[in-house]
Amino acid sequence: MQSQTLDWVVFDLGAVLIDWNPRYVYRRFTSDETRIEYFLKNVATGEWNSRMDAGELFQAAIDERAREFPEWKEWLQAWRDHWPTMLHGPISETVQVFEEVVAQRRQGRLKGVLALSNWEANTFKIARARFPFLENFDARLISGEEKMIKPDPRFFRLLMERHGVVPERAIFIDDVDKNIEAATKLGFQTHHFVKAAGLRTRLHELGVLRGD
Repeated sequence: MQSQTLDWVVFDLGAVLIDWNPRYVYRRFTSDETRIEYFLKNVATGEWNSRMDAGELFQAAIDERAREFPEWKEWLQAWRDHWPTMLHGPISETVQVFEEVVAQRRQGRLKGVLALSNWEANTFKIARARFPFLENFDARLISGEEKMIKPDPRFFRLLMERHGVVPERAIFIDDVDKNIEAATKLGFQTHHFVKAAGLRTRLHELGVLRGD
């Protein structure tokens, strides 16, 4: 595959470029990992968190959940009050790959480097202030701002329409299977992210990163 084949690189953020994990908060509450995992599986579920990612007010979602699980009220409130602690730091190896992709963009070898991320709007402001590398994207589509989330095809189509992305000429990078599946169905090249080394290899294979 020639380097000209791909024009856009689209990154997910959490667990790809940024180490976000609620366990960093709850390990301050207890050393009982079983209790933490129970809470995350049964109370502060991914589905519940996605509601905030999709634009539901943070405190409203917490208050509603606390009425369902009053014994977990303190832990649920910590989801908001201690949220910055969940944001552990950049994943340095992947950020290095990202910066190399940005360098290709600045040399005119790509049309755009974009972010498509499920992230609550207000907490993304915290991340953006903490991590200057986020400013190196040509654009960032954040679910809480757009009121739609991956894997909804509409979110991908918004990226395509707003920034002229042709999916067959773009690679989408994410750590979540269902998001990769949605992008693949729309025609994107994809990479299921596990580690930076694998991503680097994939980008070299596609000609996005070069040896020169």
